[in-house]
Amino acid sequence: MHKLILIFLMLGSAVELSAQTKFTEQLQKPAAGQGKVILHQSQKITELVNGDASISPSAIKGKPAETTGKKLQDGDPDEASAMQSITGQKVRMNGYRIQVYSGGNSRKAKNEAAAMGQRVRSMYGDLSIYTNFISPHWICRVGDFKSYEEANEIFRQMKATGRFSEAVIVKSKIITYY
Repeated sequence: MHKLILIFLMLGSAVELSAQTKFTEQLQKPAAGQGKVILHQSQKITELVNGDASISPSAIKGKPAETTGKKLQDGDPDEASAMQSITGQKVRMNGYRIQVYSGGNSRKAKNEAAAMGQRVRSMYGDLSIYTNFISPHWICRVGDFKSYEEANEIFRQMKATGRFSEAVIVKSKIITYY
């Protein structure tokens, strides 16, 4: 009887020890005949995944990173692949933008697209502005709206000013923050 109790105690302590192994450690543990997993992530995320009670999801959100002024181009393969996963707090997803200008492929069209971007910036300083060449047109799109309703609200305001007569809401990859 004592041996049976001793066996149960040893099994219970072995299960308890294996339960204390962190999830990320188990995930990265090498196994014969299987691939190797390497995690590249923030220590805060590792602690959250492993169940550290002192970290909450809201502690990870933080403030959005400042933009560098480099305009992202829709369809840019290097940028798109880099943004597929969370990098810092930026994420690319499907959404809507307001296209305020579409011109030809001339230098004049490029300057007009930039001027339209500046006009939007002066009136709506909090909107992101994207002036890009998407062959064969220079375009200027503004905003990063998750829903059509969000885009439509700003779109109506822009149309009411009378300064954005060719504005139209378009589906686009947008940049948002986690």
